[in-house]
Amino acid sequence: MNADGYIETESPNLYFDRNFNIDAAKILPGEFYGTSRDMVLVTVLGSCVAACIRDRVSGIGGMNHFMLPDSVGQDQENPLSTSARYGTFAMEMLINELAKLGARRANLEAKVFGGGNVLRGFTVANVGERNAAFVLDFLRTEKIQVVAQDLLDIYPRKVYFFPQTGKVMVKKLRNVHNNTIVDRESEYRVRLRQSDVGGEVELFT
Repeated sequence: MNADGYIETESPNLYFDRNFNIDAAKILPGEFYGTSRDMVLVTVLGSCVAACIRDRVSGIGGMNHFMLPDSVGQDQENPLSTSARYGTFAMEMLINELAKLGARRANLEAKVFGGGNVLRGFTVANVGERNAAFVLDFLRTEKIQVVAQDLLDIYPRKVYFFPQTGKVMVKKLRNVHNNTIVDRESEYRVRLRQSDVGGEVELFT
């Protein structure tokens, strides 16, 4: 969480993945991670979305994991505007991190995942659909090509992203035996309600 309360942090969950024999970073809701190393970035998505963005020339890449917060009552004229600020912040944090690592804006490409209808209690707008629509719209506006996507549906997903090669492996979790994913995203949703977007973030060009 930054000084202004907005929940977006670099992932501290680093480990060695014995299946792939490679270093890995686990990305939780509200986190992102960028790297120039040969490693795998892993996340589990329900209603949240993850953008996997990489420089197709250098292999520098990263992943974020975010959800648009509830917007009801925050902006009467445009109830989605405040939510969009959160999503924009999450995307710009990742893109700026990649730029710091040496990625070139002209070489960026994206693969996007998530937005499943797995959370209960959303009565105004399906949060998964809003998240999916937002991430595609943001990337279109920023002229970053989406080369692959797996969005919506009713299942959680586990995503493995290998930035050096651009390879992504997605497993749909059709038989989830506990509420870990739903509970984690519900907790994140509550934290978003209690937070403010921290300052303006400008994209490096």
